[in-house]
Amino acid sequence: MRMILHSTLGRSAPVLALVWALSCGPAKQAPAPPLQVEVTGTVRRDVPVVHEWIGTVDGSVNAEIRPQLEGYLLKQVYREGFPVKAGQALFQIDPRLFQAAANQARAGMARDQAALDKARMDVERYAPLAAQKAISQQELDNARAALSMAQANLDASQAAFERARLNLEWTRVVSPINGIAGMAKVQVGDLVNGQKVMTTVSTVDPAKVYFSASEAEYMDWAQSWSAKGGGKGTLELVLSDGSAYPHKGDPYMTDRNVDLKTGTIQLAGLFPNPEHLLRPGQFAKVRAVLRTERNAILVPLRAVYEVQGRPQVAVVAADKVEIRPVVLGTRIGPLVVIEKGLQDQDQVVVEGVQKVSAGQQVKPVPAAR
Repeated sequence: MRMILHSTLGRSAPVLALVWALSCGPAKQAPAPPLQVEVTGTVRRDVPVVHEWIGTVDGSVNAEIRPQLEGYLLKQVYREGFPVKAGQALFQIDPRLFQAAANQARAGMARDQAALDKARMDVERYAPLAAQKAISQQELDNARAALSMAQANLDASQAAFERARLNLEWTRVVSPINGIAGMAKVQVGDLVNGQKVMTTVSTVDPAKVYFSASEAEYMDWAQSWSAKGGGKGTLELVLSDGSAYPHKGDPYMTDRNVDLKTGTIQLAGLFPNPEHLLRPGQFAKVRAVLRTERNAILVPLRAVYEVQGRPQVAVVAADKVEIRPVVLGTRIGPLVVIEKGLQDQDQVVVEGVQKVSAGQQVKPVPAAR
């Protein structure tokens, strides 16, 4: 009897152990609370559509300084990179050869003037004698011909002297315009001639800024420009360091044709430059308002994320998340225009957007301003 009881207890021990283990297991965990996300409502307002183009600064006038004659450079008489006035000397070419030529031309002019004076006196003396038949008419005619030839010789020598004088003046190479003089491209002792650019002087106030716009942008801009009476003061400039240039610019010119290869048209604006901050060759962004979008929907830019290159936003309705594809418009600082995909009063996730998924239960709280 004892053997049977012992055998029965031995067989039931594993079952009892399993029952005890199940009864003493961990308690069932409570469901996790909904994810807290920050949301904000859409905003409606009129938005100016601003376009930017990469521009290149140039002088409104750029004069390449070349000598009018050939000679050896004696000295440079201007400071590179500083303003110069029209007529101010920049370089001096050795004038000695040209001074000698001018002296020779002056002497020739004096000689021909003396010959003219003599021929004139001969005619004045021969005229009454010919009338009295004291000399032949042929002698008077010869005297008059000599007078005409003497006048022609004097005219030629005067022209030669004027040319020699100009050559002597041209040894002093001057700036033809007011502007900023660039670095010298010649050195003292160089043999210079009309093929050699000695430096460049640029008028930088106002400065000219070239940029290229697409055909569609140009059409929008031209219409806005026309509506604003020529577009005076409608151009803004953003410098390479991101700062805004303090002076507004005016539209200056539009090229005659659209480039068939790029589909763009070249434009230019004029910007006041009294401080000479703008210099030829600088890059800057040209900004202009093309039009105004009325009653546009805006959301914070940080509410937008991309999936496979397609922009989306997470919208919370009845504490559940809905993922909507959107079409983006103009960016206005930290906001962006939503052209399609959202409506008034939609609540979009701005914090925690990477953690949510479609249909997820969330706890929305207003985003901090």
